[in-house]
Amino acid sequence: MENFQVKDIKLAPQGHLQIEWAAKNMPVLNIIKQRFEKEKPLTGQTLAACLHVTKETAVLINVLIAGGAKVALCGSNPLSTQDDVAAALADSGVHVFAWRGQNTEDYYRCIEKVLEYSPTITMDDGADVVGMLHSKRQDLIKNIKGGSEETTTGVVRLKAMEQDGSLKYPIVAVNEALTKYLFDNRYGTGQSTIDGILRATSVLLAGKNFVVGGYGWCSRGIAMRAQGLGANVIVTEVQPTRALEAVMNGLRVMPMSEAAVIGDIFATATGDIHVLRKEHFEKMKDGAIMCNSGHFNVEINIPELESLSSSHRTMRSNMEEYTLKDGRRLYLLAEGRLVNLAAAEGHPSEVMDMSFANQALCAEYIAKADKLETKVYVVPKDIDEKIAELKLQTMGVKIDELTEEQKKYLSTWEMGTT
Repeated sequence: MENFQVKDIKLAPQGHLQIEWAAKNMPVLNIIKQRFEKEKPLTGQTLAACLHVTKETAVLINVLIAGGAKVALCGSNPLSTQDDVAAALADSGVHVFAWRGQNTEDYYRCIEKVLEYSPTITMDDGADVVGMLHSKRQDLIKNIKGGSEETTTGVVRLKAMEQDGSLKYPIVAVNEALTKYLFDNRYGTGQSTIDGILRATSVLLAGKNFVVGGYGWCSRGIAMRAQGLGANVIVTEVQPTRALEAVMNGLRVMPMSEAAVIGDIFATATGDIHVLRKEHFEKMKDGAIMCNSGHFNVEINIPELESLSSSHRTMRSNMEEYTLKDGRRLYLLAEGRLVNLAAAEGHPSEVMDMSFANQALCAEYIAKADKLETKVYVVPKDIDEKIAELKLQTMGVKIDELTEEQKKYLSTWEMGTT
């Protein structure tokens, strides 16, 4: 059995430096690692992880190994792997199967390679490991204690599986932790998406009509950062409450059919399919730029874009120009995949510190649990609050504690108004 497969093992020295830099900015994981090294809570566990192979993920993998786990890792997106980091992990003895630029066949073959290690715990970003286990490798499910899921799209898939009765082992929805989605999804996606757009295009955002598809936590972050750089932000939504919130936050809200006519830059992050499609491409102005920060590359209907085009060419790294039959030119970033990871480096280490602390502690929670029901769990409140407490501690921030009088007041009903 192959121990690893990466682009070039000679990239390992640079990868080690990248991982070292990330670790310096992930103090919560460092605290967890110190405890894991002493207690070894993951001893006897084999962990199959399908995550974006970045320097931050490498820090998490090292924490899991410090806790006694055997880890096999593959990438959760064909364009998000940082090849030097993958090489460094392989150089450190990790069973890693990932490289940037995989085709679809290679992508799923790497998931199969990871499953050859017969995992007892799974760790997903998009639920592709869960999907393959349930479709092709059901023979391995009997050995699995539980799994965790990193992102909104994956949680949606898993809840659908739970609802129709097809889910066969318990999953902890890490994405639903307050210390994950309120920070990673909003501040991480917001900053890294803008970073990806700027690296791919080098355009000025100030004064541009910047259309954000959706107004969930990721889209909120994108809108916030684009607005901060002087863009005129337009939001499209299907949920009335989210649309109302966008309006109350001072943003313009309209259907995509109207936004398509005036938008200069379009960024989707809905988790749904074909947010941008033929009817919108036909209305877009010459020079419009499109990108996606949702997990899968389905939010922009690329086959329909191709059908409207007479030609296309690569203009810059991670930017393709599609010339439509009427002469208009539309620009697609990072093949419609996660622009923040494909064209940039993903979320900053400081915010992934909390997300991956949730992953590490949820792996411990699964390993120690006697028996979990087959359902999608939220992250236990004590784990969520402990991570917030540790993050504040590492930032040098102190908070108040309730007095005994205050605790009593909150636990009774008799006092009321005096």
